[in-house]
Amino acid sequence: MASAFSNMLVSIARRCLGTGKKRGFSQAASLDLAAQLLAVDCGLRPAFLYDYSTAEVAQVRKYVEAVQATGLTQCPMHLLAIAGNILILNAERAAARLEALLGGDIFIIDVSAWRSCPTVCDPGIVDQIKAYIRGILNHLKALEIDSAETVSLSEMCSPDWNLCTVFGILLGYPASYWFSTERGFENCLPLVPLRVFSVEASWPAISSRFRLYSFSVPEALCFPLEEHLDAWSENLKRALKGQTNFQDLSVTTETVSLAAVAL
Repeated sequence: MASAFSNMLVSIARRCLGTGKKRGFSQAASLDLAAQLLAVDCGLRPAFLYDYSTAEVAQVRKYVEAVQATGLTQCPMHLLAIAGNILILNAERAAARLEALLGGDIFIIDVSAWRSCPTVCDPGIVDQIKAYIRGILNHLKALEIDSAETVSLSEMCSPDWNLCTVFGILLGYPASYWFSTERGFENCLPLVPLRVFSVEASWPAISSRFRLYSFSVPEALCFPLEEHLDAWSENLKRALKGQTNFQDLSVTTETVSLAAVAL
């Protein structure tokens, strides 16, 4: 049965998301995409960024609708297009999370290229980022979604946004990167020790494990942020107990130093 279910999900992805000669959407990508959608549906992650192919938003919408028709997911989904990128989220949950962030602490790490090492952002930058968040929150709250519509979509313009920061916040990372673009788009992370966090869980219905989160925090800042990172992990474990699709959550870390880091 697991094989038949997996084959159905692969077939849906290939039918809806294949583009041109690249209609052979791989099995691994198809199942991972379904797992990420399910993780949003059951509250294990607030959103995910569609980066599996060059499919247009209409194709992604068709895919989500097709998966919903199988009964795999239950919640209405929203596709939020920002600067050519597509985020898939539950609008109501995403809005609630942004409200919670604005009412508490937001952890932003300044990795501007001119800095000698990463540091926690100045309060003025954090206030600027909170203005971004308020804009997104107001947008989500203003959505007039047809109650009969299972997949809605909207678009936001972002001429002055640092998308690295915005996406980190929307994707649910406990800390996000920011960098000044006044002198280009480089950062100070090359050769800086980074602790990479990976969160995986099993999806018994198809007998596989999937990575639900992967993000990094500079090693030097892990101790100051330790309490916050621990609380984030505990919240994720509580979310796991509130659903029945995924099991055996694991949070692992490794420290790496890379010659170049793209954000």
